[in-house]
Amino acid sequence: MKVLLLENIHECATAALTDAGFEVETRSGALDEAELISALEGVEMLGIRSKTQVTREVLQARPELRAIGAFCIGTNQVDLDAAAAHGTVVFNAPFSNTRSVVELAMAEIIAMARHLTDKNSALHAGVWDKSAKGAHEVRGRSLGIVGYGNIGSQLSVIAEAFGMHVSYYDVDDKLPLGNARRCDSLEELLETCETVSLHVDGRDGNAGVFGAEQFARMRPRSLFLNLCRGFVVDLEALREHLVSGHIAGAAVDVFPEEPKKAGDPFVSILQGLPNVILTPHVGGSTEEAQYDIGRYVSGKLRDYAHTGATTMSVNVPSVALTQSPGDTRILHLHRNVPGVLARVNTLLSEGGANIDSQQLSTRGEYGYAVTDLAGSLPGDVEQRLRELDETIEVRVITS
Repeated sequence: MKVLLLENIHECATAALTDAGFEVETRSGALDEAELISALEGVEMLGIRSKTQVTREVLQARPELRAIGAFCIGTNQVDLDAAAAHGTVVFNAPFSNTRSVVELAMAEIIAMARHLTDKNSALHAGVWDKSAKGAHEVRGRSLGIVGYGNIGSQLSVIAEAFGMHVSYYDVDDKLPLGNARRCDSLEELLETCETVSLHVDGRDGNAGVFGAEQFARMRPRSLFLNLCRGFVVDLEALREHLVSGHIAGAAVDVFPEEPKKAGDPFVSILQGLPNVILTPHVGGSTEEAQYDIGRYVSGKLRDYAHTGATTMSVNVPSVALTQSPGDTRILHLHRNVPGVLARVNTLLSEGGANIDSQQLSTRGEYGYAVTDLAGSLPGDVEQRLRELDETIEVRVITS
């Protein structure tokens, strides 16, 4: 089985997949749609990070693609519905870089509160500006977290350890950690917190969610951070409020349009503003995080290829398989309608198959059945399974 890894995925993933018997090709940068379709010839598993877009057109052009590993948290760069409809299973790393993003957020909050970037620039220019004016401790100050998922909730714990008063807002009813306070609305959070940090996910509904109205509601001379998704913030509005002084400082790690690879030119309307920290989407880019992501996602791809396990998949039903296939294992991804499992078992029975065990899991419009047989798959049963109206993908693993 051939694997293509893009965007400088940690070398531990290459090593793990190679050791597991796969043929692995690596490339340093992201690919556009046409380049990706060309590169996927003969490829059954793809590994990407955040910049390569796997569109419906890519999936239609390469139906042999069995699995995609997103070596990051977000999966909005993959058309998940189209992938499931084509039988392509998608995995990501929802936890591995959480701590790295949180540490960067705290570092930037402190840097902005203490005007460290200004002090650094002045001293490099030969100006000794030893002054406490405008510099503040973060202890006792209020932090508002928008999005209380894996990253937002851990930031809440770390910020509280620094002595900050934490409030949060999430569209889902999330249990607060420590002494964090849940806000009933985004407006309440913006009007009461001195620092606001965004940690929302990449769903389409979050596009442009933070704009001129939200910046205007923030407290005068407050701080703003975006380390989640570039498309959620109106950068024009942010620039206006920074220039006016209403927002005292901002730290931005993600952008609506980003270069495809290291070394490519970058342009932003926030460049040149002295009270802005710009970083090149490095929230999760620590050696520790990238190693953990490489290890975790490559393990998911390996297990799916070898056993059919879909635990923690983001687009198909989850089936945990703790044992290796016996003589024959049938993986059947199908549309979730009544009677499919009965039809599958009828075909197996008519073919004289002896079922050892069977698992079925459903998720929305999809179902995933894993059937272990004693002995081989009889006659034309595999082809008959493929011909079922509800079938999306059939794969047979033999010992």
